[in-house]
Amino acid sequence: MAGLDRFVSVPPGIGIHIHYPGVHRSGSGTDLAYGSIKRCKQRCISPLHTHDTTGILHTETATVSPNRLGQFFTEWGVRLTPSCVARYCRPKTSIAIYVNGKRFRGDPRTLQLSTHREVAIVIGKPPSDIPSTYDFSSL
Repeated sequence: MAGLDRFVSVPPGIGIHIHYPGVHRSGSGTDLAYGSIKRCKQRCISPLHTHDTTGILHTETATVSPNRLGQFFTEWGVRLTPSCVARYCRPKTSIAIYVNGKRFRGDPRTLQLSTHREVAIVIGKPPSDIPSTYDFSSL
């Protein structure tokens, strides 16, 4: 999430029970990552999850129906409504959603998650450059 003169990254381990013995942890700080999940006694990963600090959201599900941004925010435990993101709400604070660099004006909870879709949530003054793509070639 960008705006308010700072950038808030999506943390690693959302949707992963990071304290389960079957979940491997590597790195630290901005290089922290969770993965190599082996034989948890209980389910230890959600279909919507993040492994690391890249902000890349993984949607791995056996269902045919698409996942939505609102489902991820529920997994994350952060409020997302048509007028609020976390503790920031309109009209007091400007909130804008961008998909592949273009303004999205619908309910952000309904935004369909799909392969390589770039979503930017801007709270406050927009930065001069709204991201429209991400280079996945190094992953």
